[in-house]
Amino acid sequence: MKIALTYNLKKKDETKPADYFSEYDSEETINAIVSAIKAKGHHVEAIDVEYPKLFSYFRKNSVDMVFNIAEGQSGKFRESEVPAILDYLNIPYTGSDTFSLALALNKTITKKILKAENIPTPNFQLFTKGSEELDPALKFPLIVKPNCEGSAKGISKANVVDNADDLFKRVKETLSSYHQEALAEEFIEGKELTVGILENGKTRVLPILEIDFSECKNSGEYFYSWKMKEYQGNRELGLVPVFHCPARLDKDVEARVKEVALKTHRAVGCLDISRTDIRLDKFNVPYVLEINPLPGLDPQESNFPIMAYAAGMKYEDLIEAIILSASERKGLN
Repeated sequence: MKIALTYNLKKKDETKPADYFSEYDSEETINAIVSAIKAKGHHVEAIDVEYPKLFSYFRKNSVDMVFNIAEGQSGKFRESEVPAILDYLNIPYTGSDTFSLALALNKTITKKILKAENIPTPNFQLFTKGSEELDPALKFPLIVKPNCEGSAKGISKANVVDNADDLFKRVKETLSSYHQEALAEEFIEGKELTVGILENGKTRVLPILEIDFSECKNSGEYFYSWKMKEYQGNRELGLVPVFHCPARLDKDVEARVKEVALKTHRAVGCLDISRTDIRLDKFNVPYVLEINPLPGLDPQESNFPIMAYAAGMKYEDLIEAIILSASERKGLN
């Protein structure tokens, strides 16, 4: 099979905010995926997403499949940009379609769908101006997030607030810095979990990954903030979470968490692969924080491969499973 890998390469640019390119992929990840695809006997070419060049490439080159990890370049629907181009050109690709990718990047709309489906998610309020009245039903502590960002962009320990003054300060800072709505949601104290869904012939829920932040006290970061994700493993900064996969859960709670993740995957309409981030409260209620239909695939650090390894898969098997799932949907097998 002839495959094109579409990606955005992580860059360094001191004129941009520190977290500007956080969603993009490293050369190591791109090379690992290329190697995995080749190991399964496919021909592959990697293409950095620059849209005029992308159109030109596909007009001149015929491919059987696109392995898409591109995050897009700008806007609230950026993760849909490359799939939209591929749909227009009638080229099959891995992963979720334009609608699901656009939906999942909008945290508030996703949460509304989750509530409509009776899937637990923290209570929330969306701020567009920073002058709205606070919903009196919301209970502190609250956490403030940019509404349409991934990779924990715009989230630090200061975004967890205990009073209205601090809340509106963070809301206004988010509105100003990220030029988009600010989402405030109730901060759930409890275990941090993430759950991978992989479709290949049948839908498979991978072993749950538990992220334990108890060793990160010196950093002051006790959840998946941007700094935690960007510098994970840095001992000098105290950013040393401990991973447990499978998670330390009894069978009933494990089954409940997996059920919630699978329901979320289906409610958002994800295809081939997704990763759902969950907080388990003191009553073992699994609250969905968000779903990522385009999870990171760094073979060393990303959560999804860690879960695949715990399921007995090798990295090249994970990449091939994604390709096969997309191929089956498109009738290419």
